[in-house]
Amino acid sequence: MASMEGYRRFLALLVSALLLGFVAVVCSIVWVLRYREGLGWDGGAAEFNWHPVLVVTGINLGFHSIIVYRLPWTWKCSKLLMKFIHAGLNTIAMILAIVSMVAVFEYHNARKIPNMYSLHSWIGLTAVIFYSLQLFLGFAVFLLPFAPVPLRAALMPIHVYSGLLIFVAVIASALMGITEKLLFSLQSPAYSESPPEAIFVNCLGLLIVTFGALILWMASRPHWKRPPEENAKVQRPNGGAPEGVEAESTMTDCSNADRSDAGFNSEAARKRNFKLDEAGQRSTM
Repeated sequence: MASMEGYRRFLALLVSALLLGFVAVVCSIVWVLRYREGLGWDGGAAEFNWHPVLVVTGINLGFHSIIVYRLPWTWKCSKLLMKFIHAGLNTIAMILAIVSMVAVFEYHNARKIPNMYSLHSWIGLTAVIFYSLQLFLGFAVFLLPFAPVPLRAALMPIHVYSGLLIFVAVIASALMGITEKLLFSLQSPAYSESPPEAIFVNCLGLLIVTFGALILWMASRPHWKRPPEENAKVQRPNGGAPEGVEAESTMTDCSNADRSDAGFNSEAARKRNFKLDEAGQRSTM
Protein backbone atom coordinates (compact mmCIF):
# COMPACT_ATOMS: atom_id res chain seq x y z
CA MET A 1 0.00 0.00 0.00
CA ALA A 2 1.48 3.34 -1.05
CA SER A 3 0.62 5.20 2.16
CA MET A 4 -1.28 4.87 5.40
CA GLU A 5 -3.94 7.18 3.98
CA GLY A 6 -4.33 4.95 0.93
CA TYR A 7 -4.49 1.89 3.18
CA ARG A 8 -7.25 3.44 5.27
CA ARG A 9 -9.19 4.40 2.16
CA PHE A 10 -8.94 0.84 0.90
CA LEU A 11 -10.15 -0.53 4.23
CA ALA A 12 -13.08 1.92 4.27
CA LEU A 13 -14.16 0.82 0.79
CA LEU A 14 -13.65 -2.84 1.66
CA VAL A 15 -15.78 -2.65 4.81
CA SER A 16 -18.46 -0.68 2.95
CA ALA A 17 -18.59 -3.27 0.19
CA LEU A 18 -18.75 -6.14 2.69
CA LEU A 19 -21.65 -4.50 4.51
CA LEU A 20 -23.53 -3.69 1.30
CA GLY A 21 -23.09 -7.23 0.00
CA PHE A 22 -24.28 -8.76 3.26
CA VAL A 23 -27.29 -6.45 3.47
CA ALA A 24 -28.19 -7.23 -0.15
CA VAL A 25 -28.23 -10.97 0.54
CA VAL A 26 -30.33 -10.46 3.68
CA CYS A 27 -32.76 -8.22 1.79
CA SER A 28 -33.19 -10.83 -0.96
CA ILE A 29 -34.09 -13.43 1.67
CA VAL A 30 -36.47 -11.04 3.44
CA TRP A 31 -38.12 -10.26 0.11
CA VAL A 32 -39.02 -13.87 -0.70
CA LEU A 33 -39.96 -14.76 2.88
CA ARG A 34 -42.09 -11.72 3.62
CA TYR A 35 -43.58 -10.70 0.28
CA ARG A 36 -43.42 -13.87 -1.79
CA GLU A 37 -44.14 -17.55 -1.01
CA GLY A 38 -40.94 -18.35 0.86
CA LEU A 39 -38.39 -20.98 -0.15
CA GLY A 40 -38.99 -24.57 -1.21
CA TRP A 41 -38.24 -27.12 -3.90
CA ASP A 42 -41.58 -28.32 -5.20
CA GLY A 43 -41.80 -26.82 -8.68
CA GLY A 44 -43.88 -23.92 -7.40
CA ALA A 45 -43.25 -20.27 -6.65
CA ALA A 46 -41.22 -21.15 -3.56
CA GLU A 47 -38.74 -23.00 -5.77
CA PHE A 48 -38.50 -20.04 -8.15
CA ASN A 49 -37.62 -17.82 -5.19
CA TRP A 50 -34.28 -19.57 -4.88
CA HIS A 51 -33.32 -17.84 -8.12
CA PRO A 52 -33.02 -14.24 -6.82
CA VAL A 53 -31.55 -15.34 -3.49
CA LEU A 54 -28.82 -17.47 -5.09
CA VAL A 55 -28.04 -14.87 -7.75
CA VAL A 56 -27.52 -12.12 -5.17
CA THR A 57 -25.42 -14.51 -3.07
CA GLY A 58 -23.36 -15.41 -6.14
CA ILE A 59 -22.74 -11.73 -6.88
CA ASN A 60 -21.47 -11.37 -3.32
CA LEU A 61 -19.09 -14.32 -3.76
CA GLY A 62 -17.96 -12.83 -7.06
CA PHE A 63 -16.88 -9.73 -5.14
CA HIS A 64 -14.72 -11.78 -2.79
CA SER A 65 -13.07 -13.60 -5.68
CA ILE A 66 -12.34 -10.32 -7.48
CA ILE A 67 -10.84 -8.56 -4.49
CA VAL A 68 -8.96 -11.44 -2.84
CA TYR A 69 -5.63 -10.57 -4.50
CA ARG A 70 -5.86 -6.97 -3.29
CA LEU A 71 -6.06 -7.65 0.42
CA PRO A 72 -2.76 -6.31 1.83
CA TRP A 73 -2.59 -8.85 4.64
CA THR A 74 -2.45 -11.67 2.06
CA TRP A 75 0.51 -10.31 0.10
CA LYS A 76 2.98 -12.48 2.03
CA CYS A 77 0.89 -15.60 1.48
CA SER A 78 1.68 -18.16 -1.16
CA LYS A 79 0.49 -17.07 -4.58
CA LEU A 80 -0.71 -20.59 -5.29
CA LEU A 81 -2.79 -20.54 -2.11
CA MET A 82 -4.44 -17.30 -3.24
CA LYS A 83 -5.12 -18.82 -6.66
CA PHE A 84 -6.91 -21.74 -5.02
CA ILE A 85 -9.00 -19.35 -2.91
CA HIS A 86 -9.84 -17.30 -5.99
CA ALA A 87 -10.80 -20.38 -7.99
CA GLY A 88 -12.74 -21.89 -5.09
CA LEU A 89 -14.90 -18.81 -4.59
CA ASN A 90 -15.67 -18.69 -8.30
CA THR A 91 -16.51 -22.38 -8.33
CA ILE A 92 -19.02 -21.95 -5.50
CA ALA A 93 -20.56 -18.96 -7.27
CA MET A 94 -20.82 -21.03 -10.46
CA ILE A 95 -22.62 -23.83 -8.61
CA LEU A 96 -25.08 -21.34 -7.12
CA ALA A 97 -25.73 -19.88 -10.58
CA ILE A 98 -26.49 -23.32 -12.02
CA VAL A 99 -28.84 -24.22 -9.15
CA SER A 100 -30.64 -20.88 -9.55
CA MET A 101 -31.18 -21.58 -13.25
CA VAL A 102 -32.46 -25.09 -12.56
CA ALA A 103 -35.01 -23.60 -10.16
CA VAL A 104 -36.27 -21.21 -12.86
CA PHE A 105 -36.54 -23.85 -15.59
CA GLU A 106 -38.34 -26.31 -13.32
CA TYR A 107 -40.79 -23.62 -12.22
CA HIS A 108 -41.45 -22.53 -15.81
CA ASN A 109 -41.90 -26.08 -17.01
CA ALA A 110 -44.28 -26.93 -14.15
CA ARG A 111 -46.38 -23.84 -14.90
CA LYS A 112 -45.99 -24.24 -18.69
CA ILE A 113 -44.36 -20.81 -18.93
CA PRO A 114 -42.10 -20.29 -21.98
CA ASN A 115 -38.36 -20.30 -21.32
CA MET A 116 -35.70 -17.95 -22.64
CA TYR A 117 -37.91 -15.27 -24.18
CA SER A 118 -36.87 -12.16 -22.21
CA LEU A 119 -33.74 -10.04 -22.41
CA HIS A 120 -33.12 -10.88 -18.75
CA SER A 121 -32.94 -14.59 -19.56
CA TRP A 122 -30.73 -14.01 -22.61
CA ILE A 123 -28.17 -11.95 -20.73
CA GLY A 124 -28.34 -14.22 -17.69
CA LEU A 125 -27.72 -17.42 -19.63
CA THR A 126 -24.95 -15.76 -21.66
CA ALA A 127 -23.26 -14.64 -18.45
CA VAL A 128 -23.44 -18.15 -16.98
CA ILE A 129 -21.99 -19.70 -20.15
CA PHE A 130 -19.10 -17.26 -20.29
CA TYR A 131 -18.59 -17.61 -16.54
CA SER A 132 -18.15 -21.35 -16.95
CA LEU A 133 -15.69 -20.82 -19.82
CA GLN A 134 -13.82 -18.26 -17.74
CA LEU A 135 -13.60 -20.70 -14.86
CA PHE A 136 -12.41 -23.58 -17.05
CA LEU A 137 -9.75 -21.51 -18.83
CA GLY A 138 -8.64 -20.04 -15.51
CA PHE A 139 -8.05 -23.53 -14.14
CA ALA A 140 -6.31 -24.74 -17.29
CA VAL A 141 -4.07 -21.73 -17.89
CA PHE A 142 -3.38 -20.04 -14.56
CA LEU A 143 -3.82 -22.74 -11.92
CA LEU A 144 -2.34 -25.83 -13.57
CA PRO A 145 1.44 -25.59 -14.19
CA PHE A 146 1.40 -26.64 -17.84
CA ALA A 147 0.65 -23.41 -19.73
CA PRO A 148 3.76 -21.64 -21.10
CA VAL A 149 4.70 -18.19 -19.82
CA PRO A 150 3.92 -16.31 -23.07
CA LEU A 151 0.41 -17.80 -23.17
CA ARG A 152 -0.29 -16.76 -19.57
CA ALA A 153 0.98 -13.25 -20.22
CA ALA A 154 -1.10 -12.93 -23.40
CA LEU A 155 -4.32 -14.23 -21.83
CA MET A 156 -4.12 -12.34 -18.52
CA PRO A 157 -5.53 -9.00 -19.80
CA ILE A 158 -8.40 -10.90 -21.46
CA HIS A 159 -9.00 -12.90 -18.26
CA VAL A 160 -9.16 -9.73 -16.16
CA TYR A 161 -11.39 -7.82 -18.57
CA SER A 162 -13.78 -10.69 -19.20
CA GLY A 163 -14.08 -11.33 -15.46
CA LEU A 164 -15.15 -7.76 -14.78
CA LEU A 165 -17.43 -7.79 -17.82
CA ILE A 166 -19.19 -10.94 -16.59
CA PHE A 167 -19.56 -9.37 -13.14
CA VAL A 168 -21.25 -6.32 -14.69
CA ALA A 169 -23.45 -8.52 -16.90
CA VAL A 170 -24.65 -10.54 -13.90
CA ILE A 171 -25.55 -7.34 -12.03
CA ALA A 172 -27.41 -6.00 -15.07
CA SER A 173 -29.27 -9.28 -15.45
CA ALA A 174 -30.20 -9.27 -11.75
CA LEU A 175 -31.61 -5.75 -12.00
CA MET A 176 -33.68 -6.69 -15.04
CA GLY A 177 -34.84 -9.86 -13.30
CA ILE A 178 -36.14 -8.22 -10.14
CA THR A 179 -37.91 -5.55 -12.20
CA GLU A 180 -39.46 -8.22 -14.40
CA LYS A 181 -40.60 -10.16 -11.34
CA LEU A 182 -42.29 -7.10 -9.85
CA LEU A 183 -44.02 -6.23 -13.12
CA PHE A 184 -45.44 -9.75 -13.41
CA SER A 185 -46.30 -10.28 -9.73
CA LEU A 186 -47.67 -6.96 -8.55
CA GLN A 187 -51.20 -6.61 -9.92
CA SER A 188 -53.31 -5.16 -7.11
CA PRO A 189 -51.79 -2.78 -6.24
CA ALA A 190 -49.71 -2.53 -9.40
CA TYR A 191 -45.99 -1.88 -9.54
CA SER A 192 -46.67 1.64 -10.83
CA GLU A 193 -48.50 2.46 -7.58
CA SER A 194 -45.30 1.86 -5.56
CA PRO A 195 -46.56 -0.60 -2.95
CA PRO A 196 -44.22 -1.49 -0.05
CA GLU A 197 -42.81 -4.52 -1.86
CA ALA A 198 -41.92 -2.42 -4.90
CA ILE A 199 -40.12 0.17 -2.76
CA PHE A 200 -38.29 -2.55 -0.82
CA VAL A 201 -37.10 -4.35 -3.95
CA ASN A 202 -36.12 -1.09 -5.67
CA CYS A 203 -33.92 -0.37 -2.64
CA LEU A 204 -32.41 -3.85 -3.07
CA GLY A 205 -31.57 -2.92 -6.66
CA LEU A 206 -29.86 0.28 -5.51
CA LEU A 207 -27.85 -1.75 -3.00
CA ILE A 208 -26.66 -4.08 -5.77
CA VAL A 209 -25.69 -1.16 -8.04
CA THR A 210 -23.75 0.61 -5.27
CA PHE A 211 -22.09 -2.66 -4.28
CA GLY A 212 -21.00 -3.30 -7.87
CA ALA A 213 -19.69 0.25 -8.28
CA LEU A 214 -17.48 -0.11 -5.20
CA ILE A 215 -16.07 -3.40 -6.45
CA LEU A 216 -15.26 -2.02 -9.89
CA TRP A 217 -13.57 1.00 -8.33
CA MET A 218 -11.42 -1.14 -6.04
CA ALA A 219 -10.52 -3.55 -8.84
CA SER A 220 -9.52 -0.76 -11.23
CA ARG A 221 -7.06 1.05 -8.91
CA PRO A 222 -3.54 0.01 -10.00
CA HIS A 223 -1.92 1.20 -6.74
CA TRP A 224 -4.06 -1.30 -4.78
CA LYS A 225 -2.94 -4.40 -6.66
CA ARG A 226 -0.66 -7.06 -5.20
CA PRO A 227 2.95 -5.79 -5.51
CA PRO A 228 5.25 -7.99 -7.65
CA GLU A 229 8.11 -7.76 -5.16
CA GLU A 230 5.95 -9.25 -2.40
CA ASN A 231 5.30 -12.53 -4.16
CA ALA A 232 7.97 -12.84 -6.85
CA LYS A 233 8.64 -16.52 -7.36
CA VAL A 234 11.06 -17.69 -10.00
CA GLN A 235 9.57 -20.63 -11.84
CA ARG A 236 10.54 -22.58 -14.86
CA PRO A 237 8.20 -22.12 -17.85
CA ASN A 238 6.97 -25.69 -17.47
CA GLY A 239 5.98 -25.11 -13.84
CA GLY A 240 9.00 -26.93 -12.36
CA ALA A 241 11.16 -26.00 -9.40
CA PRO A 242 12.56 -22.46 -9.10
CA GLU A 243 15.90 -21.77 -10.72
CA GLY A 244 18.90 -21.68 -8.39
CA VAL A 245 17.04 -22.93 -5.31
CA GLU A 246 15.89 -26.23 -3.97
CA ALA A 247 12.43 -27.40 -4.94
CA GLU A 248 9.83 -26.73 -2.27
CA SER A 249 6.13 -27.13 -1.83
CA THR A 250 4.11 -24.37 -3.45
CA MET A 251 1.24 -24.92 -1.03
CA THR A 252 2.80 -22.81 1.71
CA ASP A 253 1.02 -20.81 4.35
CA CYS A 254 1.55 -17.13 5.15
CA SER A 255 4.35 -17.79 7.62
CA ASN A 256 6.30 -20.00 5.21
CA ALA A 257 5.95 -17.45 2.44
CA ASP A 258 8.30 -15.02 4.21
CA ARG A 259 11.06 -17.63 4.35
CA SER A 260 10.59 -18.83 0.80
CA ASP A 261 10.62 -15.32 -0.65
CA ALA A 262 14.07 -14.75 0.84
CA GLY A 263 15.50 -17.55 -1.26
CA PHE A 264 14.68 -16.00 -4.60
CA ASN A 265 17.52 -13.49 -4.95
CA SER A 266 18.40 -13.76 -8.62
CA GLU A 267 17.63 -10.40 -10.22
CA ALA A 268 18.17 -11.73 -13.73
CA ALA A 269 15.74 -14.57 -13.12
CA ARG A 270 13.15 -12.15 -11.73
CA LYS A 271 13.32 -10.13 -14.94
CA ARG A 272 12.99 -13.22 -17.12
CA ASN A 273 9.90 -14.33 -15.23
CA PHE A 274 8.26 -10.96 -14.56
CA LYS A 275 5.46 -11.65 -16.99
CA LEU A 276 4.62 -14.88 -15.19
CA ASP A 277 4.49 -13.08 -11.86
CA GLU A 278 2.16 -10.46 -13.28
CA ALA A 279 -0.04 -13.19 -14.72
CA GLY A 280 -0.34 -14.85 -11.35
CA GLN A 281 -1.10 -11.79 -9.25
CA ARG A 282 -3.67 -9.75 -11.13
CA SER A 283 -6.37 -12.29 -11.76
CA THR A 284 -9.78 -10.98 -10.76
CA MET A 285 -12.39 -13.52 -11.83
